[in-house]
Amino acid sequence: MLSAAQLLDELMGRDRNLAPNEKRSNVRWDDESVCRYYLCGFCPAELFTNTRSDLGPCEKIHDENLRTVYEKSSRFMKEGYERDFLRYLQSLLAEVERRIRRGHARLALSQAQQSAGTPGPSGKNEEKAKVLTEKIEDLVVQIEELGSEGRVEEAQGMMKLVEQLKEERELLSSTPSTIESFAAQEKQMEVCEVCGAFLIVGDQSRVDDHLMGKQHMGYAKIKSTVEELKVKQRPLPGQLCEATPNCCRSLSGETTTALRRPTRRKPGSPEGREDREREREEREKKRKEERGRRSHSNSRHSSRTSDRKRSRSRDRRRSRSRDKDRERERSAQQRRSRERSDRKRRSRSRDRRRSRSSERKSHRHRSRSHQKTKVR
Repeated sequence: MLSAAQLLDELMGRDRNLAPNEKRSNVRWDDESVCRYYLCGFCPAELFTNTRSDLGPCEKIHDENLRTVYEKSSRFMKEGYERDFLRYLQSLLAEVERRIRRGHARLALSQAQQSAGTPGPSGKNEEKAKVLTEKIEDLVVQIEELGSEGRVEEAQGMMKLVEQLKEERELLSSTPSTIESFAAQEKQMEVCEVCGAFLIVGDQSRVDDHLMGKQHMGYAKIKSTVEELKVKQRPLPGQLCEATPNCCRSLSGETTTALRRPTRRKPGSPEGREDREREREEREKKRKEERGRRSHSNSRHSSRTSDRKRSRSRDRRRSRSRDKDRERERSAQQRRSRERSDRKRRSRSRDRRRSRSSERKSHRHRSRSHQKTKVR
């Protein structure tokens, strides 16, 4: 199903949220956000919504105005959209044909098994019924022996068991198995040649519902569209195929030259003028193609040279940056070594000053003590 945004786009347009003073987005039919399949006719994702063959939602734009503009443009049937559309539809049909072949093989296998007379569940039921009858007969003989001996209670218990076994035998003989009913139903089934679904023969209401269903109608539309596209893309007699120009190489030389050789017209007739104009247009097209090829090759060569230049300049910049990093590391190491040497020098001078001051203090102390001894 369509999302809420897609439904609003169909009802109110894609620019429904824009203010009056804002610019509207002008999307062309050759934009990447436009669905190519919708331009060619329809989008296959819309055919099988909520079915077994659901292809998922299409995220691209579906606009009828863009489709009409594309059909009226001069590039209609020249962009290769129809070829891609035909290829995609053929892949969907190939998948359906594989499904149809599998359905036919399944029905043929079930019919072969039934015709071969393989022992089914009915034979197993008959074997069980035979075993039960044998047990019942043995129990009846035992009941007669117990009755002749006067053991009535035991005989009555055996009679209850006999009745239970008889009920089981009646159930086996009366109720058919589910597998047998399924096989009988599968006998009357057929495969739809359009979508590969299984149909019950004789049930006309279900067949009508199936023919009006999304899956059947979608694949029928795909088949008819494929035939139409094949007819449109088929080249006319005397005209080369534009879609695949190499397809005419398999013809003989005389046939291709006869196809390529235009019929001679009188020079003054309007047909002759049209032929001359057509030939002139073809020559101009060839010249433009040659120029385009040359410009493409030159651009390719220039792009390669520019890539080389870019890579060389990139390498130079990298080498320069590496050299700068190395110079920075060297300068930092030199700075660190200078700072270490300065610190060592300062610490040595500090130690010297301390030692000198301590020596002076000790000298003063000695002189004072000497003077005191003299005075005494």
